Amino acid sequence: MELDFPNYVNGLETITNQDLLWVYLERPTREKMDIVSKNFPIHELNIEDCLSKNQLPKIDRYDDHIFVILQFPTSLKERAAPNFTQLSLFIGKDYLISITQGDLHPLTELFRTCKSRDHKIRNNFMGGSPGYLLHSIIDALVDNLLHILMKIIGNLDDIEDEVFDDKVANAKEISILRREITTLRRIVLPLKRIMLEITSRDVKRFSSSPEEEDLIDYFDDINDHISKVLEALDESKETIEIYKDTDNMLNSEKTNKILSFLTILFTLSIPITVAGTFYGMNIVIPGSVNQSENIIDYFPLILTSSLSSLAAGVMIYYFRKLGWIRS
Repeated sequence: MELDFPNYVNGLETITNQDLLWVYLERPTREKMDIVSKNFPIHELNIEDCLSKNQLPKIDRYDDHIFVILQFPTSLKERAAPNFTQLSLFIGKDYLISITQGDLHPLTELFRTCKSRDHKIRNNFMGGSPGYLLHSIIDALVDNLLHILMKIIGNLDDIEDEVFDDKVANAKEISILRREITTLRRIVLPLKRIMLEITSRDVKRFSSSPEEEDLIDYFDDINDHISKVLEALDESKETIEIYKDTDNMLNSEKTNKILSFLTILFTLSIPITVAGTFYGMNIVIPGSVNQSENIIDYFPLILTSSLSSLAAGVMIYYFRKLGWIRS
């Protein structure tokens, strides 16, 4: 399809380099998508997919272009679950259309860089083929994915220290980190599958002349980075599960110690409570209104105290013998 670039740019941001056109669209609306559909052979169903924010990653192939939907995480805030946003790509023989909700800052920065007047910089990122530009876009987004992964690993190291600190409650932090890892794995798994398909079936199709460097090696490098990210996420998932089990075990042990102490304290008070009920207020107690100068009158008090102490001592000995009380 021959494109009349100057007449096309009404209402849309575009960049041209050599024979390549990059159409950059943030927060697509029906009006903007109608402009795109009038100038490119785009199926109506693909337009609906672009307007929807919750499409699953996929790749549709047509005679003269392919349509790709990918998901990437947005910037990760401190101890917060990463959100993800949809990236839609139409890749043809001499054009690439990127459609996003505006949350992919690496992609926005790449477009602003290419839009600068420095032709050399623009040529380094866009080249002369859609395949070359696609590599630059995915490479920038995967690099951002690596940065987010490094933050998660850093949070994982912090939680490792907190798990064994009795004074720190970290159940919430562990749950948030598990959600971060799970969210990223849901993004990276389909990303790896689709990038492998593009590398094996579509890269050469959308490369330019034979003079351009072979892009397969470049896409293989991206796939290698994605595989490393997935491996790191799998390891992090196993690690956080270990930390969760350890935290539960330590909390259970702490709770058991508290319950054991309270149980023993209550049990030791039983003998004197039982003995005191036999005498009530009828025994002579020093300092009370019925105190006596005759030491014989204090025999019930001495007997009660002795029996209670003896019973408590027997229970302590028995508990230590069972291992319920340790030094």
